[in-house]
Amino acid sequence: MVVKLEGLWWVDSDKPYLEVPREEWRWKLLIRQPEFITSEVVERARQEVIKKKKVELVNEVKFKKMRESRCIQILHIGSYSTEPESIAKMRKLMEENNLVENGCHHEIYLVMGYPRKLPNEKLKTILRQPVREKDENE
Repeated sequence: MVVKLEGLWWVDSDKPYLEVPREEWRWKLLIRQPEFITSEVVERARQEVIKKKKVELVNEVKFKKMRESRCIQILHIGSYSTEPESIAKMRKLMEENNLVENGCHHEIYLVMGYPRKLPNEKLKTILRQPVREKDENE
């Protein structure tokens, strides 16, 4: 089984990320690993790639355990450019349930598109937002 590519998205601003131009967005790509993979296994693989393939960019790979708490999510079908419509539905649900963001916007690419290779209606992405209850001061 091939795991799905995932991405975390954020901006270095107090503004909501949808109000910031996309070229200012920051991101990390994630690939889920089986439970038996450890940081030591990743480090050995990194050293082997550097030694055999001379690919220094592998130093950018990091092994981290990630745990998201409470989240809301939606299955977005269609072009990445129409994601704001799905995110607006998520934000409405957050408002209705007294929730606020509690971490980076998270995307899981179930069916990824390559330019002109797959019609937009075939693209499927889970949009996920970690949330928490809104404090009375917010």
